[in-house]
Amino acid sequence: MTSEGSHAPTFGVVGGGIVGLAVAARLAADVPGAVVTVWEKEREIGQHQTGHNSGVAHSGLYYAPGSLKAQLCRAGVTELKEYCTSRSLAYDEIGKIVVARDELEVTRLQELHRRGTENGVPGLEWLSAQEIGQREPGVRGVAGLFSPTTAIVDYAEVVQSLARDVVRSGGRVHTSSMVRGISRVAGGVRVDAGPKSAEVERLVVCAGLQSDTVAQLAGDSADPQIIAFRGEYLRLRPHARERVRHLIYPVPDPRYPFLGVHVTPRVSGEVDLGPNAVLALAREGYARSQVSPSELARLASSPGMRHLARAHWRAGLRELRGSVWRRAFLDEVRTYLPWIENRDVMAAPAGVRAQAVDPDGTLVDDFRFGGGDGVLTVRNAPSPAATSSLAIARHVVTRLNDLKPSGR
Repeated sequence: MTSEGSHAPTFGVVGGGIVGLAVAARLAADVPGAVVTVWEKEREIGQHQTGHNSGVAHSGLYYAPGSLKAQLCRAGVTELKEYCTSRSLAYDEIGKIVVARDELEVTRLQELHRRGTENGVPGLEWLSAQEIGQREPGVRGVAGLFSPTTAIVDYAEVVQSLARDVVRSGGRVHTSSMVRGISRVAGGVRVDAGPKSAEVERLVVCAGLQSDTVAQLAGDSADPQIIAFRGEYLRLRPHARERVRHLIYPVPDPRYPFLGVHVTPRVSGEVDLGPNAVLALAREGYARSQVSPSELARLASSPGMRHLARAHWRAGLRELRGSVWRRAFLDEVRTYLPWIENRDVMAAPAGVRAQAVDPDGTLVDDFRFGGGDGVLTVRNAPSPAATSSLAIARHVVTRLNDLKPSGR
């Protein structure tokens, strides 16, 4: 990307999560003399999806070959490993076993094996029931797929490092700065955030749970809308942690972009079970008690939400049952981890996932971008967005190079 004239090119990024800060760091590194400003509405960066996910660096098993998810995940996990290694950040390739619990899931697992192979995932190994038990004595399944390069990461640590990269390059990261207005001006974009406003030549919106509302401020379409799903976790008590060696995942239902309740060792040494996927009644509703009347009204009036509920109400009730009844949650885990009991677990913090939904109720599966006239909007960046963040940043910078500045 080159600037027009001799002045320093200016860029803005809305959102201080891992995708926004990866974009900001890439712009600062790639564009000579660039001045990059990040606006984050919370008092600290990485407070939402970045700081509330499973902490997994995905290898690229699940995604349709040729999709942006597949391409950016494979490129992103390579870059993420290199970045963490160069910064002495935690990155542990403990490997993942995806477990098929019946013959239908064996067929689905074979499709994941095909996808992973076509996507270039290294070292995939098909496991028999006996071989699963050899790797994980406490796990039961009829077949498994082992991905040795799937890793665990502390994404909160990564996002702090990216913010330092931005600042070292002369950029600014403004927290407690909610963006309330975006408008076009001659040769650029005006951003009203917090008590001040600023003008930049190009703006990138990476607002996560608020991506649709901020995109509309920039004149983008109202669709796809973001529907928030709360992901709840349980955590193994210390006496049970040593019984798990790898990441353990069930075979996911291909109708949904969620990966099922899985077992996730973390770099801290803790081991979590989850998440489920329960409709959140507030955009940032991390607890069942958080209910927003305005969000309820929005969901009730949303055609996409009505179509989604009509098509998938049974799955919604099943997830809700696991949310309010711990025994049901554990029953799901016991389908592949039969030894788990209530005495082995305790509550853990929940997360909230921003899921884009089209007006016809379709859950948007791939990454999606929008915008124009000086503004690029990231409209859907679900898992594996954290894994892919550095590759997403390169993709965004390439798209910005072709984006006409406002008023030019």
